Amino acid sequence: MTNPKPATMKALRLETYGKPLDVLQLQDVAIPNPGNGQVRVRVHACALNPADWAVCEGFLPVPPPRGIGFDVAGIVDALGEGVTNVNVDDVVFGIPDYMGYLTCGAAEYAVLKVFLPVPEGLGITEAAALPMVVETATRSLDLLPLTAGQTLMVNGGGTMTGFAAVQIALLRGVHVIASAGETFTSRLRELGAKVTPYGEGMVERVRELVGGAPDFALHTAQVKGTLPDLVKIVDGDPKRVFSFADRDEEGIGVRTAWKENNGLRYDVLGHYAQLAAEGRFLIPIARTFPLEEWREAAELSMSKKAHGKLMLILGVSTTGNL
Repeated sequence: MTNPKPATMKALRLETYGKPLDVLQLQDVAIPNPGNGQVRVRVHACALNPADWAVCEGFLPVPPPRGIGFDVAGIVDALGEGVTNVNVDDVVFGIPDYMGYLTCGAAEYAVLKVFLPVPEGLGITEAAALPMVVETATRSLDLLPLTAGQTLMVNGGGTMTGFAAVQIALLRGVHVIASAGETFTSRLRELGAKVTPYGEGMVERVRELVGGAPDFALHTAQVKGTLPDLVKIVDGDPKRVFSFADRDEEGIGVRTAWKENNGLRYDVLGHYAQLAAEGRFLIPIARTFPLEEWREAAELSMSKKAHGKLMLILGVSTTGNL
Protein backbone atom coordinates (compact mmCIF):
# COMPACT_ATOMS: atom_id res chain seq x y z
CA MET A 1 0.00 0.00 0.00
CA THR A 2 1.43 3.40 -1.00
CA ASN A 3 1.44 6.37 1.30
CA PRO A 4 -1.07 9.09 0.32
CA LYS A 5 0.29 12.38 -1.01
CA PRO A 6 0.48 14.99 1.76
CA ALA A 7 -2.02 17.83 1.58
CA THR A 8 0.58 20.52 2.27
CA MET A 9 4.18 21.27 1.37
CA LYS A 10 7.05 23.43 2.54
CA ALA A 11 7.39 26.63 0.48
CA LEU A 12 9.46 29.78 0.75
CA ARG A 13 7.29 32.84 0.34
CA LEU A 14 6.49 36.33 1.61
CA GLU A 15 3.29 37.74 3.09
CA THR A 16 4.28 41.39 2.63
CA TYR A 17 6.88 43.25 0.59
CA GLY A 18 10.14 44.33 2.20
CA LYS A 19 13.76 43.34 2.69
CA PRO A 20 14.11 39.67 1.70
CA LEU A 21 15.54 38.41 4.99
CA ASP A 22 12.80 40.24 6.87
CA VAL A 23 9.79 39.06 4.87
CA LEU A 24 10.64 35.56 3.57
CA GLN A 25 9.30 32.62 5.56
CA LEU A 26 9.38 28.85 5.12
CA GLN A 27 5.70 27.96 5.45
CA ASP A 28 3.37 24.97 5.26
CA VAL A 29 0.99 25.70 2.38
CA ALA A 30 -1.38 23.82 0.11
CA ILE A 31 0.13 21.89 -2.79
CA PRO A 32 -0.90 23.66 -6.04
CA ASN A 33 -2.64 21.94 -8.93
CA PRO A 34 -1.56 22.51 -12.56
CA GLY A 35 -3.78 24.44 -14.94
CA ASN A 36 -4.30 23.94 -18.66
CA GLY A 37 -1.05 23.28 -20.46
CA GLN A 38 0.94 23.11 -17.22
CA VAL A 39 2.62 20.42 -15.17
CA ARG A 40 3.32 20.03 -11.49
CA VAL A 41 6.75 18.78 -10.44
CA ARG A 42 8.23 17.44 -7.26
CA VAL A 43 11.05 19.94 -7.06
CA HIS A 44 14.60 18.63 -6.83
CA ALA A 45 16.53 21.83 -7.49
CA CYS A 46 15.71 25.54 -7.59
CA ALA A 47 18.22 28.27 -8.46
CA LEU A 48 18.35 31.58 -6.66
CA ASN A 49 18.67 34.80 -8.69
CA PRO A 50 18.85 38.55 -8.03
CA ALA A 51 15.29 38.69 -9.41
CA ASP A 52 14.10 36.77 -6.33
CA TRP A 53 15.19 39.60 -4.05
CA ALA A 54 13.56 42.14 -6.37
CA VAL A 55 10.29 40.20 -6.01
CA CYS A 56 10.53 40.52 -2.23
CA GLU A 57 10.74 44.29 -2.59
CA GLY A 58 7.72 44.58 -4.89
CA PHE A 59 9.01 44.03 -8.42
CA LEU A 60 5.98 42.00 -9.56
CA PRO A 61 2.78 44.02 -10.14
CA VAL A 62 0.70 41.72 -7.93
CA PRO A 63 0.06 41.72 -4.18
CA PRO A 64 1.60 39.16 -1.82
CA PRO A 65 1.61 36.43 -0.70
CA ARG A 66 4.18 35.46 -3.34
CA GLY A 67 6.76 32.75 -3.73
CA ILE A 68 10.29 33.02 -5.09
CA GLY A 69 12.38 30.79 -7.35
CA PHE A 70 12.29 31.20 -11.15
CA ASP A 71 14.46 28.23 -12.19
CA VAL A 72 13.33 24.69 -11.40
CA ALA A 73 14.07 21.07 -12.23
CA GLY A 74 12.17 18.10 -10.89
CA ILE A 75 10.00 15.05 -11.50
CA VAL A 76 6.58 15.49 -13.13
CA ASP A 77 3.90 14.31 -10.73
CA ALA A 78 0.71 15.77 -12.26
CA LEU A 79 -0.37 16.91 -15.72
CA GLY A 80 -2.69 19.79 -16.51
CA GLU A 81 -5.38 19.48 -19.15
CA GLY A 82 -4.01 19.33 -22.68
CA VAL A 83 -0.45 18.31 -21.80
CA THR A 84 0.67 15.51 -24.10
CA ASN A 85 4.42 16.05 -24.57
CA VAL A 86 5.55 14.77 -21.16
CA ASN A 87 4.44 12.04 -18.78
CA VAL A 88 4.25 11.60 -15.04
CA ASP A 89 7.70 10.67 -13.67
CA ASP A 90 9.56 12.46 -16.48
CA VAL A 91 12.54 14.59 -15.44
CA VAL A 92 12.01 18.18 -16.60
CA PHE A 93 13.31 21.70 -16.05
CA GLY A 94 11.71 25.04 -16.69
CA ILE A 95 9.92 28.15 -15.43
CA PRO A 96 7.21 28.21 -12.74
CA ASP A 97 3.94 30.05 -13.21
CA TYR A 98 5.05 32.85 -10.89
CA MET A 99 2.07 35.11 -11.62
CA GLY A 100 -0.72 32.57 -11.32
CA TYR A 101 0.17 30.93 -8.00
CA LEU A 102 0.98 31.98 -4.44
CA THR A 103 4.08 29.77 -4.40
CA CYS A 104 6.90 29.46 -6.90
CA GLY A 105 9.96 27.28 -7.44
CA ALA A 106 11.43 27.38 -3.93
CA ALA A 107 8.98 24.78 -2.67
CA GLU A 108 8.55 21.03 -2.48
CA TYR A 109 6.13 21.14 -5.44
CA ALA A 110 5.86 23.71 -8.24
CA VAL A 111 3.60 24.32 -11.21
CA LEU A 112 5.60 24.96 -14.38
CA LYS A 113 4.30 27.01 -17.29
CA VAL A 114 7.43 26.26 -19.38
CA PHE A 115 8.92 22.78 -19.16
CA LEU A 116 11.33 20.68 -21.19
CA PRO A 117 12.94 17.28 -20.69
CA VAL A 118 16.36 17.24 -19.05
CA PRO A 119 18.62 15.83 -21.79
CA GLU A 120 20.53 12.65 -21.18
CA GLY A 121 23.95 13.51 -19.82
CA LEU A 122 22.85 16.69 -18.01
CA GLY A 123 22.43 16.61 -14.23
CA ILE A 124 19.12 17.71 -12.81
CA THR A 125 20.78 20.38 -10.66
CA GLU A 126 22.73 21.68 -13.65
CA ALA A 127 19.51 21.87 -15.68
CA ALA A 128 17.86 24.01 -13.01
CA ALA A 129 20.67 26.56 -13.32
CA LEU A 130 19.87 27.32 -16.97
CA PRO A 131 16.46 28.93 -17.62
CA MET A 132 16.70 32.51 -16.39
CA VAL A 133 20.27 33.25 -17.44
CA VAL A 134 19.87 31.65 -20.87
CA GLU A 135 16.59 33.44 -21.58
CA THR A 136 17.87 36.84 -20.39
CA ALA A 137 21.19 36.59 -22.22
CA THR A 138 19.54 35.46 -25.46
CA ARG A 139 16.88 38.18 -25.35
CA SER A 140 19.48 40.86 -24.64
CA LEU A 141 21.85 39.75 -27.40
CA ASP A 142 18.98 39.60 -29.87
CA LEU A 143 18.26 43.28 -29.23
CA LEU A 144 21.76 44.12 -30.47
CA PRO A 145 22.15 43.68 -34.25
CA LEU A 146 25.26 41.54 -33.79
CA THR A 147 26.57 39.48 -36.66
CA ALA A 148 29.38 36.93 -36.85
CA GLY A 149 32.78 38.60 -36.96
CA GLN A 150 31.71 41.68 -35.00
CA THR A 151 33.00 42.46 -31.50
CA LEU A 152 30.99 42.64 -28.27
CA MET A 153 32.12 43.92 -24.89
CA VAL A 154 30.32 42.16 -22.01
CA ASN A 155 30.56 44.16 -18.82
CA GLY A 156 30.15 41.59 -16.06
CA GLY A 157 31.42 38.35 -17.57
CA GLY A 158 31.54 36.89 -14.06
CA THR A 159 27.83 37.34 -13.45
CA MET A 160 25.90 34.26 -14.43
CA THR A 161 23.89 36.03 -17.12
CA GLY A 162 27.08 37.64 -18.35
CA PHE A 163 28.83 34.26 -18.38
CA ALA A 164 25.93 32.88 -20.44
CA ALA A 165 26.01 35.88 -22.80
CA VAL A 166 29.74 35.42 -23.44
CA GLN A 167 29.20 31.79 -24.42
CA ILE A 168 26.15 32.50 -26.59
CA ALA A 169 27.93 35.32 -28.43
CA LEU A 170 30.99 33.14 -29.03
CA LEU A 171 28.78 30.35 -30.35
CA ARG A 172 27.35 32.88 -32.81
CA GLY A 173 30.81 33.71 -34.12
CA VAL A 174 31.12 37.04 -32.31
CA HIS A 175 34.44 38.19 -30.84
CA VAL A 176 34.02 38.89 -27.12
CA ILE A 177 35.83 41.12 -24.64
CA ALA A 178 34.62 40.60 -21.07
CA SER A 179 35.27 42.50 -17.87
CA ALA A 180 35.52 40.19 -14.88
CA GLY A 181 37.14 39.65 -11.51
CA GLU A 182 39.81 37.08 -10.77
CA THR A 183 37.32 34.26 -10.07
CA PHE A 184 36.20 33.87 -13.68
CA THR A 185 39.08 35.38 -15.67
CA SER A 186 40.72 32.06 -16.52
CA ARG A 187 37.42 30.32 -17.34
CA LEU A 188 36.35 33.12 -19.66
CA ARG A 189 39.67 33.01 -21.47
CA GLU A 190 39.36 29.24 -21.85
CA LEU A 191 36.00 29.81 -23.53
CA GLY A 192 37.66 32.10 -26.07
CA ALA A 193 36.99 35.58 -24.70
CA LYS A 194 39.54 38.27 -24.02
CA VAL A 195 39.29 39.51 -20.44
CA THR A 196 40.07 42.74 -18.62
CA PRO A 197 39.62 43.70 -14.96
CA TYR A 198 36.95 46.13 -13.80
CA GLY A 199 37.80 49.56 -12.50
CA GLU A 200 39.84 52.57 -13.47
CA GLY A 201 41.35 52.38 -16.92
CA MET A 202 38.83 49.83 -18.23
CA VAL A 203 37.92 52.03 -21.22
CA GLU A 204 41.53 52.17 -22.39
CA ARG A 205 42.16 48.48 -21.70
CA VAL A 206 39.13 47.34 -23.71
CA ARG A 207 39.94 49.58 -26.65
CA GLU A 208 43.52 48.31 -26.64
CA LEU A 209 42.35 44.69 -26.65
CA VAL A 210 39.97 45.40 -29.53
CA GLY A 211 42.33 47.67 -31.43
CA GLY A 212 39.64 50.34 -31.44
CA ALA A 213 36.00 50.40 -30.41
CA PRO A 214 33.90 47.22 -30.11
CA ASP A 215 30.72 47.20 -32.15
CA PHE A 216 28.45 46.86 -29.11
CA ALA A 217 28.53 46.61 -25.33
CA LEU A 218 26.25 44.57 -23.05
CA HIS A 219 25.93 45.62 -19.40
CA THR A 220 25.15 42.68 -17.10
CA ALA A 221 26.73 43.69 -13.77
CA GLN A 222 24.60 45.39 -11.12
CA VAL A 223 27.18 48.11 -10.54
CA LYS A 224 25.92 51.67 -10.76
CA GLY A 225 27.85 54.35 -12.57
CA THR A 226 29.51 52.25 -15.27
CA LEU A 227 27.22 53.11 -18.19
CA PRO A 228 29.16 56.29 -19.13
CA ASP A 229 32.35 54.23 -19.49
CA LEU A 230 30.57 51.72 -21.71
CA VAL A 231 29.40 54.55 -23.96
CA LYS A 232 33.00 55.77 -24.21
CA ILE A 233 34.13 52.24 -25.07
CA VAL A 234 31.80 52.12 -28.11
CA ASP A 235 32.97 55.48 -29.44
CA GLY A 236 30.36 57.60 -27.67
CA ASP A 237 27.19 56.09 -29.20
CA PRO A 238 24.76 55.18 -26.36
CA LYS A 239 22.54 53.21 -28.75
CA ARG A 240 25.33 50.65 -29.10
CA VAL A 241 25.02 49.82 -25.38
CA PHE A 242 22.28 47.57 -23.97
CA SER A 243 21.70 47.06 -20.25
CA PHE A 244 19.43 44.73 -18.32
CA ALA A 245 21.19 45.54 -15.04
CA ASP A 246 20.79 49.33 -14.94
CA ARG A 247 17.76 51.47 -15.76
CA ASP A 248 19.90 54.37 -17.08
CA GLU A 249 18.63 56.71 -14.39
CA GLU A 250 21.32 59.17 -15.50
CA GLY A 251 19.47 59.49 -18.80
CA ILE A 252 22.50 59.08 -21.05
CA GLY A 253 20.46 57.30 -23.70
CA VAL A 254 21.59 53.68 -23.55
CA ARG A 255 19.11 50.98 -24.47
CA THR A 256 17.69 49.05 -21.50
CA ALA A 257 15.44 46.10 -20.77
CA TRP A 258 13.00 48.55 -19.14
CA LYS A 259 12.56 50.41 -22.45
CA GLU A 260 12.76 47.58 -24.98
CA ASN A 261 11.46 44.03 -25.14
CA ASN A 262 11.46 41.57 -28.00
CA GLY A 263 9.53 38.87 -26.16
CA LEU A 264 10.70 36.18 -23.76
CA ARG A 265 13.02 33.62 -25.35
CA TYR A 266 11.98 30.40 -23.63
CA ASP A 267 12.15 28.74 -27.06
CA VAL A 268 15.97 28.45 -26.81
CA LEU A 269 16.11 26.60 -23.47
CA GLY A 270 16.09 23.13 -25.00
CA HIS A 271 18.92 24.03 -27.39
CA TYR A 272 21.25 25.24 -24.65
CA ALA A 273 20.31 22.35 -22.36
CA GLN A 274 21.41 19.97 -25.11
CA LEU A 275 24.66 21.92 -25.55
CA ALA A 276 25.19 21.69 -21.79
CA ALA A 277 24.62 17.93 -21.93
CA GLU A 278 27.30 17.74 -24.64
CA GLY A 279 29.76 19.79 -22.56
CA ARG A 280 29.53 22.80 -24.91
CA PHE A 281 27.71 25.20 -22.57
CA LEU A 282 27.98 25.68 -18.81
CA ILE A 283 26.54 27.72 -15.98
CA PRO A 284 28.85 27.27 -12.96
CA ILE A 285 27.22 26.18 -9.70
CA ALA A 286 28.96 27.63 -6.65
CA ARG A 287 27.10 25.93 -3.80
CA THR A 288 24.00 23.91 -2.99
CA PHE A 289 21.82 24.28 0.11
CA PRO A 290 18.89 22.30 1.53
CA LEU A 291 15.66 24.31 1.53
CA GLU A 292 15.86 24.70 5.31
CA GLU A 293 19.12 26.63 4.89
CA TRP A 294 17.59 29.19 2.52
CA ARG A 295 18.61 32.10 4.74
CA GLU A 296 22.32 31.34 4.42
CA ALA A 297 21.91 30.95 0.67
CA ALA A 298 20.03 34.26 0.42
CA GLU A 299 22.66 36.11 2.43
CA LEU A 300 25.41 34.77 0.19
CA SER A 301 23.46 35.64 -2.95
CA MET A 302 22.80 39.21 -1.83
CA SER A 303 26.45 39.67 -0.86
CA LYS A 304 27.31 39.32 -4.58
CA LYS A 305 30.16 37.02 -3.58
CA ALA A 306 28.62 33.71 -4.61
CA HIS A 307 30.88 33.30 -7.68
CA GLY A 308 28.37 31.07 -9.45
CA LYS A 309 24.80 29.86 -9.16
CA LEU A 310 23.38 29.06 -5.74
CA MET A 311 20.93 26.16 -5.69
CA LEU A 312 18.31 25.02 -3.21
CA ILE A 313 18.21 21.23 -3.26
CA LEU A 314 15.05 19.40 -2.23
CA GLY A 315 15.63 16.01 -3.87
CA VAL A 316 17.79 13.12 -2.80
CA SER A 317 20.10 13.37 -5.81
CA THR A 318 22.05 16.47 -6.92
CA THR A 319 24.01 15.03 -9.83
CA GLY A 320 23.01 13.01 -12.84
CA ASN A 321 19.55 12.36 -14.21
CA LEU A 322 17.10 10.68 -11.83
